[in-house]
Amino acid sequence: MMNVMEIIHVVFLSIIEGITEFLPVSSTGHLILASKLLGIPATEFTKSFDIFIQLGAIMAVVSLYFRRILGEPKIIKPIFIAFLPTGVLGVLLYKTIKTHLLNNDMVVVAALAGVGLVLIAIEWYWRAHPQKNTATLMTLSTKTLITIGLFQSFSMIPGVSRAGATIVGGMLSGLSRKDAVELSFLLAVPTMAAATGLDLLKNAHAFTPGELGILATGFVVSWITAFIVIKGFIRFVTKSTFTGFGIYRIIVAGIYWTIISL
Repeated sequence: MMNVMEIIHVVFLSIIEGITEFLPVSSTGHLILASKLLGIPATEFTKSFDIFIQLGAIMAVVSLYFRRILGEPKIIKPIFIAFLPTGVLGVLLYKTIKTHLLNNDMVVVAALAGVGLVLIAIEWYWRAHPQKNTATLMTLSTKTLITIGLFQSFSMIPGVSRAGATIVGGMLSGLSRKDAVELSFLLAVPTMAAATGLDLLKNAHAFTPGELGILATGFVVSWITAFIVIKGFIRFVTKSTFTGFGIYRIIVAGIYWTIISL
């Protein structure tokens, strides 16, 4: 497999994952487009690789929030409730997602541009109609948590962005931007752990020792990258509006479309 995914590709993709996982720009979308441009064939293993390194980035959240979770075990319940929609839909749609959506660059381009426009529109609306976001994670009802989980479920479409969908869902549910960002971080832990666990359960028997080494390398690199930048991300995403991210998404989609059209 190393002749397909050279170590430089593994490191490059893992760094992209670590940088983009917590921004509303879609890490999966970036991985798919980068893999296409690098000429990496879409195989069952490369799809598993994209899923597995996301868990590496999520481990940075575990490293950062471990003490808080231990000190506030009550936050586990609302996080689990919000995770349920994605967990159930992920199991039901696993084959469809991996077969038809992962590594589909046209789906990614459409989602990047479309959701980019949505993010810009949302910020425009919020600017015209300021929100009074006073809720906290512990005050959200079960119904509201399920709704936020449904927002996150849209991110099963590559290019949508799990972080972006969750942050928007959280803010529409009354959370401040900071609390919505932190919820997106915490909700990522069970979500990506479940996605990786399901993929390993179905495919681990087929991985060669070399492929397992690639997965381990990608996991560690994405973990380290995310750990280095995540605190800055919290400050940046908390203080930034979605407008810049929306414009960025549209530009990336346009650049990729232009490149493949040449």
